[in-house]
Amino acid sequence: MSSRPKTPATTVTTAVLMPALFVFLWSTGFIGGKLGLPHAEPMTFLAIRFAIVAAGLTLVALVFRAAWPRDWRQIAHLAVVGILLHGLYLGGVFAAIHDGVEAGTSALVVGIQPILTAILASPVLGERVTRRQWLGFLLGLSGVALVVEQKLGLGLGTPFGMGLCVVALFGITLGTLYQKRFCTAMDLRSGNAIQFTAAFLMTTAMAFIFETRVVNWTPEFMIALAWLVIVLSFGAITLLMVLIRQGAASRVASLFFLVPPSAALIAWPLFGETFGLVAIVGMALVVIGVALVNLSPVRR
Repeated sequence: MSSRPKTPATTVTTAVLMPALFVFLWSTGFIGGKLGLPHAEPMTFLAIRFAIVAAGLTLVALVFRAAWPRDWRQIAHLAVVGILLHGLYLGGVFAAIHDGVEAGTSALVVGIQPILTAILASPVLGERVTRRQWLGFLLGLSGVALVVEQKLGLGLGTPFGMGLCVVALFGITLGTLYQKRFCTAMDLRSGNAIQFTAAFLMTTAMAFIFETRVVNWTPEFMIALAWLVIVLSFGAITLLMVLIRQGAASRVASLFFLVPPSAALIAWPLFGETFGLVAIVGMALVVIGVALVNLSPVRR
């Protein structure tokens, strides 16, 4: 049975609109962290968020009678992705910021993710990255460095905090590759419910071991929690899974180069965070780098 041919509108949606919306939504994640972390410790904050998301997705999956995996191995694969992509990545970033690492420094470390993904995609997924794409990755990384250059001058935080950033880097890299390798056929409703449940169990355990679990239920915290649940977990994560299913892992990873400059643009009107000429040049390099990666064919 042949698949439907792609119309121009479908092509534009897949190639432009969906990636652009994903970058915008993902870039707003720092808003929730900035508002919420002063009122709750990172693992406690994430455990509450993951519990709400897992319950909501489970309800949606049951109401719409979504297919659930019957193979325990597939459930285990989904749980691994949840721990890597949600638990280690978000847990590492939130814990690093809570430990004193600046958001710019954390963004730069995690910004290495597209290059690390491209390096690992070849042996893991059989994706061959062209020279043109490598040039795009290098331009993107250089652009990210320029965008956060001013924030880097304020300090790198503690060695422990930097280690948490590295944990986050490997979490999102391995999670992206693992999702592409084992979980592309999952139902987005039931599959995400399992992934967020696994992340909830992990962060809850970490909260009970290392944190006081005290939460100040201020309006700022509830706004941050609602934003992260609705916009990031239901919106951006679903888009990420769709993009991973439809495209090469290295191409999807290149979109994360656009997050630091996009976050800087959002912070300008909201928080008055300004950026100079050097940062603007960095944003231009990022856009060019992502274009080189996504306009180049991925050979197998």
